[in-house]
Amino acid sequence: MPSKIFSPQGIEKAAVEVAGVLRALANERRLVILCKLVERGEANVNSLAETVGLSQSALSQHLAKMREEGLVTYRRESQTLWYRIADPRIEDLLATLHTLYCKPLNPR
Repeated sequence: MPSKIFSPQGIEKAAVEVAGVLRALANERRLVILCKLVERGEANVNSLAETVGLSQSALSQHLAKMREEGLVTYRRESQTLWYRIADPRIEDLLATLHTLYCKPLNPR
């Protein structure tokens, strides 16, 4: 770990933020949703629901939780909501998880 000096308040604030992110990630459906958003860049609710195999209602609940924690954001285009990853640190975290836990399709 890098040797940096953090104030106790800084550590506490970071711990609260990280715990919220980890709580949001502690669901396999949300991990799949986030992976699909990383893959596509952005997706609307209908296509995302179909891709991850959830009803729009269930997907909306997961997206709301992830919005609360700052993992995803959206833009409105007419009546369509387009979701994307809100924080590049989440993409970095998912890339690390992918490297550690996902096996390649064609291992050599």
